[in-house]
Amino acid sequence: MHGLAHRRTTATITAAAVALLFTACGSDTKPSTTTTGGSSGAPASGQSITYWASDQGSSIADDVKVLTPELKAFTDKTGIKVNLEVIGWNDLLNRILAATTSGQGPDVVNIGNTWSASLQATGAFLPVSDAVMTQIGDTGRFLPGALAATGATGKPPVGVPIYSTAYGLYYNKAAFAAAGIASPPATWEDLVADGKKLSNGTSKWGLTLEAGQIPENAHAAFVFSEQQGGSWFDDAGKPTFTTPQNVAAIKQIVDFMGADKIVNPSDAESSNGTEALQEFASGKAAMLMWQPAGANLAKYGMTADQYGVAPLPFPASPPAGSKHIDSMVGGINLAVFANTKHKDAALQFVKFLTSQPEEITLNKAYGSLPSVSDAYSDPAFKSTDDTVLQNVLASSATAMPEIVQESQFETTVGTAMKTLFANAAGGQAITDSMVSDALNQAQQKMEAGG
Repeated sequence: MHGLAHRRTTATITAAAVALLFTACGSDTKPSTTTTGGSSGAPASGQSITYWASDQGSSIADDVKVLTPELKAFTDKTGIKVNLEVIGWNDLLNRILAATTSGQGPDVVNIGNTWSASLQATGAFLPVSDAVMTQIGDTGRFLPGALAATGATGKPPVGVPIYSTAYGLYYNKAAFAAAGIASPPATWEDLVADGKKLSNGTSKWGLTLEAGQIPENAHAAFVFSEQQGGSWFDDAGKPTFTTPQNVAAIKQIVDFMGADKIVNPSDAESSNGTEALQEFASGKAAMLMWQPAGANLAKYGMTADQYGVAPLPFPASPPAGSKHIDSMVGGINLAVFANTKHKDAALQFVKFLTSQPEEITLNKAYGSLPSVSDAYSDPAFKSTDDTVLQNVLASSATAMPEIVQESQFETTVGTAMKTLFANAAGGQAITDSMVSDALNQAQQKMEAGG
């Protein structure tokens, strides 16, 4: 679950030697200026393109460190310069939506794959036709599961996958042993019971959540609803937010902090994609529900032998209609804005980033999973932890609704959950009625276009 109660500071680093401009921006910062170098069809060498990258690492500075040598290699190879802006998760969707209406966007952008259908409907992105797939060097390399989250069924994709992820339950082996817990919980009932054994209510907590982050909340809402036998939309695409199944799903999640008291109330403010990781790595929390986290945990001083990874739990007594889903199909796609003046250069960049060497290098750095089959030849993706998450992605994960309203669902439901977490953190008892009212307001806001 990715990451701003603590909004990151804008930082600019100029590297004239490689002609790259890196800027980490908040939501009110204007995009980097793109140097135009000709129209599509002109020789790409000597052009400049602008790339908005999502924050995948332990910090924006970490992303800059990871991407700097890769973009230099691309420039050295092609003569195409890259202006890079790394954008935090709480700002990224709004920045992209603003660019779709203003026309002042980058050439290439990372998008959360759950936004694909919503962004596809804007018409602002280059459709990835068969001809485009050929141009970026695809020979059936992209994994079918990753490709399934690139846009609405029956339409050309809005992008191609670069990073693949699935959620797993990370657990601290030493903390479990000290509490006399022999294995990770397979049911939510066991997770709550274990969490209480692992919590002291002050400095140690059973579970950590990035409860102030809107996309994280929405991802959890989707998975828990699937397990409850619910759905956020009917077959016609109309929202069904206030069903008993959805109310039960949201209450279950918020109760981890409220009624169950296994989550630190301060987690209600965690939103930048690093706080939960740091709480887990420092031993302040014994469990973490997260997409591949190994690389970032290592940056916070936690070694791989200190934790294990298991699929997310499932209800001990699944309700009627329950689906055994442990994760949404997570990942990041690369998309090209349709109004780019540098189409050929942008597609060369997409081809480079999704090549086997780059898929290996970048996914190693971020601890995510490659989206192309030929990258799995690298031993780095054969660890026990990676195997667990690969199995989840292949067998018990499903794509979030590939419908136009999906991004609005994430925003409205994720925000409603953020408010409920804040209420729970303040000591207010969360009732079914409160959850239903919050979801009803979220649905009304979405239907009104908010």
